[in-house]
Amino acid sequence: MAIQKWKILKSKFIIDNQWCRVRQDQVKLSDGTIIDDYFVNVRPEIALILPITPNNEIVFVRQYRHGVQEILLELPAGAFDPEKEDSLTAAKRELEEETGYIAQELIFMKTIYDNPVKDDNKIHIFLGLNVEKKGKIELDITEEIEVILVPLDNVIEKIMSQEICVAGTIATIFMGLEFINNFQ
Repeated sequence: MAIQKWKILKSKFIIDNQWCRVRQDQVKLSDGTIIDDYFVNVRPEIALILPITPNNEIVFVRQYRHGVQEILLELPAGAFDPEKEDSLTAAKRELEEETGYIAQELIFMKTIYDNPVKDDNKIHIFLGLNVEKKGKIELDITEEIEVILVPLDNVIEKIMSQEICVAGTIATIFMGLEFINNFQ
């Protein structure tokens, strides 16, 4: 039997504010089973950038992430509303706002899902080439960021040692390295 999409019978928001949106769906599975309370996190789209300087350094941000209550090393990224701006514009904006760096070239690499089990958003991944510190940092109220430069040759070591442990950042690094090695 072919896999089929679930059918949404009813849907309502149980939390709907600027920090969190949770939708409760009543769904019918392909075998006819009905689940009354399947919860979906309705999240904004994300633009995520792998910024590389002319000196082959990757621009990272270190910041506190309250969900896991840890300070993490990750790539610059940020939320956007695709009805108000496209992913390329969001990537340029987020890179500058979080790091002060501007890319001479931003190349779209791929769109991936963040956590498709419970979240509905996508991550739009970009490679930023020849990034230079020519812009202005403008952080949101919830952001306290330290900009860190890591030599390209050291990034895999930082992943293996778990200093870099954010899934989207790791996926972006490997995609970016593949892109650089095969398409440049």
